[in-house]
Amino acid sequence: MSWIHYLAYQRSSQAELAGFCSRSESKRSGDWTDIKGNFGPPGEQIDVSELNVCQSLDELLQDDSIDLIDICLPPSLHPDAIEKCLAAGKKVLCEKPLALDAATSRQLADAGSDGRLMVAHILPFIPEFKLLVDAANDGRWGKPVAGRFKRTISPPDWIPDFYDPNRVGGPLVDLHVHDAHLIRLLFGMPKTAHTVSRKKDGTAMFYESVFEFDQPDVAVSAGGGVINSPARGFTHGYEVSFEQATVQFEFAAYADGSTNSIPVTIMNADGSVERPELGDGDPVSAFVAEIDAAAHSVDSGQPSAILDAAIAADALKICEMQQA
Repeated sequence: MSWIHYLAYQRSSQAELAGFCSRSESKRSGDWTDIKGNFGPPGEQIDVSELNVCQSLDELLQDDSIDLIDICLPPSLHPDAIEKCLAAGKKVLCEKPLALDAATSRQLADAGSDGRLMVAHILPFIPEFKLLVDAANDGRWGKPVAGRFKRTISPPDWIPDFYDPNRVGGPLVDLHVHDAHLIRLLFGMPKTAHTVSRKKDGTAMFYESVFEFDQPDVAVSAGGGVINSPARGFTHGYEVSFEQATVQFEFAAYADGSTNSIPVTIMNADGSVERPELGDGDPVSAFVAEIDAAAHSVDSGQPSAILDAAIAADALKICEMQQA
């Protein structure tokens, strides 16, 4: 994610990358070619000559010119880094998940209240998902009343401690937290979750959950996780019903480089169907919007409703509801 965020800063008109810290000598020299993952372009050699390049966060925090620290670390390291940044008077944008458990997430959110701590949940900035959040906020189709969400990946072999609850947390905390955050934004906070799961080393690996809300007529479910097929690649999607429309979307990528998709399709109550053009398809564009939103919050002093750490803490609470 540090590489994706770097690319976003290069395109942002609202924020300037002042420097970075890394324990890796090669990365400090600008060699980011060994970066691996299931998202975005491969790492490259970058020019670090104009950047304040540090070996430790403590060293970077001494730079008084820096307004915001963007934390792209393994999840287990988030709490300590956030606490150091807030203590140094810096505002923080932290990659998801905020922490590995809801209690720690809530403590961090309280410590960084008034917009000092923001959490980089990207879905509301991706056009296919932003549409849902915008519609729920402006009421164009009435209230959201039902939803099905999916998010599935092949084995993440580049993360050896993926299922360790003390390091990454497994697919509920690292993967599903995206949809948990979106569910929280669209439908509010569920009161319970009923989950069936396959487990790996005691951690939920593949799961199906149904959520129960205070409103008895709201029907929401989510499923996904890791499926033991390297050909699977990545799949995400949804079908969300509002009072006057249902919206459908799905995208799948496979190991052979092929893809399938159901583009965003809006099925209106009057029987009409819309397929709007959304964005340019560049995956980095959503991260530019996210960085810009964080920069606007820093400049204006107004907390971002999308980047709100309290909502991110709620998302971790939802994931914990599904751990059973």
